Amino acid sequence: MRSTVKCVPAILPLAVLAALLGLSRPGRSESIPFSFSTTARAIKPAVVNISTEKRVSLQGFPGFGSGMDPFFGRFFEGQGQPQDLKQASLGSGVVIDAARAMVLTNNHVVERADSIKVKLADGREFDASLVGTDPKTDLAVIKLKGASGLAAAAWGDSEALEVGDWVVAVGSPFGLEQTVSHGIVSAKGRVIGAGPYDNFLQTDAAINPGNSGGPLVNLKGEVVGINTAISTESGGSEGVGFAIPSSIARKVSADLMAGGKVVRGWLGINIQALTPALARGFGLADAAKGVLVADVSAGGPAAKAGLKPGDVVLAFNGQPVAEPRELQRLVAAATVGQPAKLDVWRDKAALALSVKLGRMDDKEPGKGSLAGDEGASAAKPGRLGLGLRSLEEGERAQLGLKEPGGVLVESVEPGSAAEAAGLKMGDVILDLDGHGAASPESFKAQADKLKPGQEAVLRVFRQGHSEYLSLAVPKG
Repeated sequence: MRSTVKCVPAILPLAVLAALLGLSRPGRSESIPFSFSTTARAIKPAVVNISTEKRVSLQGFPGFGSGMDPFFGRFFEGQGQPQDLKQASLGSGVVIDAARAMVLTNNHVVERADSIKVKLADGREFDASLVGTDPKTDLAVIKLKGASGLAAAAWGDSEALEVGDWVVAVGSPFGLEQTVSHGIVSAKGRVIGAGPYDNFLQTDAAINPGNSGGPLVNLKGEVVGINTAISTESGGSEGVGFAIPSSIARKVSADLMAGGKVVRGWLGINIQALTPALARGFGLADAAKGVLVADVSAGGPAAKAGLKPGDVVLAFNGQPVAEPRELQRLVAAATVGQPAKLDVWRDKAALALSVKLGRMDDKEPGKGSLAGDEGASAAKPGRLGLGLRSLEEGERAQLGLKEPGGVLVESVEPGSAAEAAGLKMGDVILDLDGHGAASPESFKAQADKLKPGQEAVLRVFRQGHSEYLSLAVPKG
C-alpha cells in the first residue's frame, strides 16, 4: 500500500512561525510551549491517588436475590448464596490545604465509601475521612489522617480562561498514577445534565476512568478545574471531557472545609426562560435577554424586596443573566445575608431592587395533584381551543394553590392556539395579560377582547408553582 507524505512548505505563514517560536498572542502572556514538564512538576506533588471500598448488597441486583436467574441459582446451589460484596474503586484528588491535610475530589469517587485510602506522589499512604460532600456539584473534601509535609496546589481563575487555551490534566486513569495529559479548553459553560449548577469546562485533554477528582491546570500549574466526566461511546477518552471550573470548586471546597456542607444564597422565586414571544408580551424586544419571574415565595427574600411575578431579571449584581441557570448559579454563589442588586424590567420600564439573600432550603417544594374532574361554571372550547371550569375549594388544597381566583383547564383541542401555547389539562389559568381569571366567564370576556393575531401572556399554576406562557390568538 502506498503512503503519502505531505512536506512542510518552505515558507511558513507568519502566524505559524510565531507559534513555533513561542511568541505570545497579542494581549496574552501565554505562549505555546515546547514542553509541559514545568507545568507537570508544579502540580504533580499535590495530586493524589484515591482508592475506596464499600459494601454493596446483592439483594435486588440482576441475577441475585429474589427472582434469581436460573443459571446463577445453579452456580450457587449448595455453596450458600452471598448477600453482599466489597466493591473497590479508584479515583484522583488534589491537596488544597497542606496544613490541614485536606484533599478535594469528586463526590462520586468517595460516595458511601466504608474506607478511603490515599496515596501521595512521594509514595506515602494514608487513611482518610470524609469532611463534607456536595452532590449538586459532585464535589467532596476528605482529610488525611496523620499526614504532614504535604504540597498544596494553587488555585487558578477559570473565568480568565479562553476557548483554545492550553490545559493539563493529572490523575490516575485506569489506576496509572501521576499520568499527565494535555489539550485545550474546547468550550466553556457546558450543561450536561449532571446537576442544577452545571457550568462545565470542556477539554480535549485525555480524561479516562480514574481521572475523576484530579485537577485540570493552566500552564502555570494552577488548578482551573476538577475533572469529572467524559462523553464516550467506547468507555475511554474520545476527546470530550468535562471539568468543574475553579470558580465553583474553590467556593464549594471552602464551605465544605468550614462546615461540612455548602451554604448557598436563596431568593425565593420560581423562574423560567424568556422566549421572544414572552419578551414581546412584557414590552421587550424579541432578542432581549433575561429571566422571567414566574412565582414569588411569600415571606421570602425576593418578596420582601418587592419582586413580583411577571418581573424580568436582567442582571444580578451587575452581571447580565440570559437564562435561568445563570441566575441560579449567581444567586447560589452569592453571600448569604448580604444585599444583592437586581436589575429588573417591570411594566415596560427598568428599575433596580436591593435584596438581602436568604439561605437556601434544600427541601423540594411540594407538588399538588388534582383529584376529581367535576365542577361548576364550565365553559366550552372557543376560538382558543380551551375548555374551562371553576375550581372547588378542596381542589385548591390538593393543588397547593393559595391565591384566589383561577380557572381549571379541563380540555385542550388538538391543533388549537391553547395547545400551541403549551397549555395542558389540569393547568390553572390565574390571569390573562395581567387581568385575573376569577371564573370561566370573566376569562372568556377578557379573551374576547383580544384581536386576531394578537399575542397575550398567560400566568398558569402548574405542579406547585406558576409560570408564564405566550398565547397567539388565531388570525382566522
